[in-house]
Amino acid sequence: MSIQDFPIISVIVFLPAAVGLLLMLVPKDRDKLAYNIALAAGLVTFLLSIVVYVSFDQPLAISVNERLASGELLPASEIYQFYDEFDWLPALGISFKVGVDGMSTPLVLLTGLVMFTGVIISQRIEERKREFFVFLFILASGVFGVFVSLDMFALFFFYEIAVFPMYLLIAIWGWKQTREYAAMKLTLYLVIGSVVALVGALAMFFAAGGTTFDMVTLERANFPRDFQILWFPFVFIGFAILGGIFPFHNWSPDGHVAAPTAVSMFHAGVLMKLGAFAALRIGIMLLPEGAKFHLPWMILLTLVNVVYGAYIAMVQTDFKYVIGFSSVSHMGLVVMGFATLNHDGMVGAGVQMVSHGVMTALFFAVVGMIYDQVHTRQLDELGGMVKYVPHVTLAFIVGGLVSMGMPGFSGFIAEFPIFMGVWGEKPFWNGPVFPEWLNFLNGDNNWIAIVAAVSIVITAAYIIRLIRKVFFGEFPKQFEGHMHDVNPSEKLALGLLVLVLVGIGIFPSVIVPMVETGVERVLILLGGM
Repeated sequence: MSIQDFPIISVIVFLPAAVGLLLMLVPKDRDKLAYNIALAAGLVTFLLSIVVYVSFDQPLAISVNERLASGELLPASEIYQFYDEFDWLPALGISFKVGVDGMSTPLVLLTGLVMFTGVIISQRIEERKREFFVFLFILASGVFGVFVSLDMFALFFFYEIAVFPMYLLIAIWGWKQTREYAAMKLTLYLVIGSVVALVGALAMFFAAGGTTFDMVTLERANFPRDFQILWFPFVFIGFAILGGIFPFHNWSPDGHVAAPTAVSMFHAGVLMKLGAFAALRIGIMLLPEGAKFHLPWMILLTLVNVVYGAYIAMVQTDFKYVIGFSSVSHMGLVVMGFATLNHDGMVGAGVQMVSHGVMTALFFAVVGMIYDQVHTRQLDELGGMVKYVPHVTLAFIVGGLVSMGMPGFSGFIAEFPIFMGVWGEKPFWNGPVFPEWLNFLNGDNNWIAIVAAVSIVITAAYIIRLIRKVFFGEFPKQFEGHMHDVNPSEKLALGLLVLVLVGIGIFPSVIVPMVETGVERVLILLGGM
């Protein structure tokens, strides 16, 4: 039996939840045992995600795209790799169908990496460690499920599983000053967004006959153009709220800041990608005519994300808030890349989801390592940390270079194609004609790329400011005797994250061709390749 025939995707989806249930059997006073079980499960899940990544058959994906472009109708089992299915609620047209393509495979690996490193960083959790890992692993199962679901009902099911544990993880283990407020704010925003998206999804279900939620079948439903124009904003914006799109973004920084370190890593590193990915999978791929009509003006919202988010990050005085608003800015680039509806922009967005996910996981891990020792995140109270945590300093500098989009790092490989996509031809754009006083929206949109590029300068400014204030300069006297270097396992976590950021930057071929196979299928659905 080949690896393609083994239900490895189903194992990856359900293993974290199964281990979460197993952890409930661990005695409350056995925190060390609970941590060891969680660490082992995180490692196994990470290794399985690596197996999926390295076993993905790119030539097969290219061949499938060529057959689809020629007009051949293929079943989901041939379009997606590592396909697995079983009837769930057949009377309602609901099935459990999972598989991966060139867009979702890197996100499965990203989730496995963040899960494993997040468990390592969580060794400092002091209260209810067992319960913490239970909810964290249920969250992980939900995230995996969204990235691999090929049934729209199952995608929403896993989406809600991924959202609800966040409330408890933040409200119980988060920063005491704001955790209840931030947890409730996050939950309300995301639940409202998912309800709005669900309305659009149900409209598609009933318009297609009300017999199946299978997304490959819905792709071929040929919804009328007016129907797609009406319902696309519901689906796209509903999911994009989780992606932090303006003006529905302000739940995100508060959630980042209040969450414990591992949850911040999941929140920024993976959870926000759920929104962007679902907006692509259900919004753009199922309603392509709606995407062509609405995304030309929605790209303006992402422009606000990119520039406004970077500026607000620059003026923050709390270390974690800087990273939180930086995340809003960089996620704007992801949605902007998808909104271009062209090859370069969408490939850049696919790579940016991975690059940004690893980068923010690294940033929040660093913030957590420092806060755990000095118990402050105020920039004016920090300084000279390189003296005690040189490896942490180096890791943060690498993350900063990625954030700035420096050549040789993953940020450049991701951001440059996005700007090229915004600048270049948008062959599928077919949006509304704006009145004469808004005529600048009717022509080419090169000005959007120029304005968005301002964020690069602002990002460089606040990253350099962070490095100078936190890691260099004079070490505060009140912290003498309280600082020490991080332990070997934490260095391993930082090293893995840095390795990915540098590896993609030096060897982009490890991810770009794979993402291209996923993008090509989206372009086929849009009407070309």
